[in-house]
Amino acid sequence: MVFSYDKLRGRIRECFKTQEAFAKALGMSRTSLNLRLNNSAEFSQNEIIKAAKLLELNTVDIDRYFFTLEVQKTEQRGA
Repeated sequence: MVFSYDKLRGRIRECFKTQEAFAKALGMSRTSLNLRLNNSAEFSQNEIIKAAKLLELNTVDIDRYFFTLEVQKTEQRGA
């Protein structure tokens, strides 16, 4: 599955200004965070919980920030 982290990226900018500052607060490298935001690695449950606290997310909002599926673009075929 491929997840869209656009909403999460926006919240990171609102709260931390940079992904690097957020990664540091989360206790990981900027590279590790980028791997997760680009779907090359998965967020662990502990990372999601810590991130939600740092970003002051309600538990009901976690789905929208971490589990929104990426909409796949489809090619249109000519007739």
